[in-house]
Amino acid sequence: MTGHPPGDNPPESAPAAQQARAALNAVRGEVARAVVGQDAAVTALVVALLARGHVLLEGVPGVAKTLLVRSLSAALSIETKRVQFTPDLMPGDITGSLVFDSRSSEFTFRPGPVFTNLLLADEINRTPPKTQSALLEAMEERQVSVDGEARAMHSPFMVAATQNPVEYEGTYPLPEAQLDRFLLKVTMPLPDRDVELEMLRRHAGDFDPRDLATAGIRPVAGPDDLAAGAAAVRTVQVGADVASYIVDLVRATRAAPSLSLGASPRAATALLATSRAWAWLSGRDFVTPDDVKAMAHSTLAHRLQLRPEAELEGVGTGTVLQSVVGSVPVPR
Repeated sequence: MTGHPPGDNPPESAPAAQQARAALNAVRGEVARAVVGQDAAVTALVVALLARGHVLLEGVPGVAKTLLVRSLSAALSIETKRVQFTPDLMPGDITGSLVFDSRSSEFTFRPGPVFTNLLLADEINRTPPKTQSALLEAMEERQVSVDGEARAMHSPFMVAATQNPVEYEGTYPLPEAQLDRFLLKVTMPLPDRDVELEMLRRHAGDFDPRDLATAGIRPVAGPDDLAAGAAAVRTVQVGADVASYIVDLVRATRAAPSLSLGASPRAATALLATSRAWAWLSGRDFVTPDDVKAMAHSTLAHRLQLRPEAELEGVGTGTVLQSVVGSVPVPR
């Protein structure tokens, strides 16, 4: 464990930052009123919002991926829109298009669902690459170009995309370049027995997943808290030893014999961003190696590609990454 890096302390102890952190940590409790046993996924979504990134949620049908995003937007008091990705979805259905107005005899822009704070891209791997790529400009540049004119996204803006890992017929797997655009990939597991019993108890009562009001979710944070939190995260200090540790982890994935594609330099900057956000949420104004370890799997695993022989042997990227993390010396 490293100590506090040298230098002046950032103004993270300001009341606005402290209030924002308390509010954003309270979001997890509010979401838990509707979604049981997915605290890690809620935290990952908050981390991504603070780091101005996007999240890919993977899980079998029925693990509350959609409910999780809807509950989060309610607790954060931000606007959310949902797009069900299908094979016939067109790019304009997401970004918007020009529509002829007969009264003015002019074309006017009709915004698509991407113009929101939290876009739920449901089953993103069920639409062709042309439509998938329509999100790339919005995700990376935070703008959409229609008819040569750039239109800025709302602030905050995040894409939370979902995909089903067990049903591949009729799907279009995301290419590596697009996977790399997601700051985090979060796997939502099947619940254990106690969690599933709690879910049944709630459904036997008056809980209706289509009506979040029955769950009693209150808006405990808002866009101002997200803005204050994001500003505070940017002041979180990273010591030279921790920065070297991040680079060594990323470079070690490129040398792993089971991988044909290791993490890119963008992955290193992503791990830096998520580690800072995690450290700030945890109440610190500096990053430790433990913060890096905590965010390594969800930040790096989806950016790695296995060699065919490793896939045939049943080796997973998570197992390889765990081995890599265990092999890189931790700064003391």
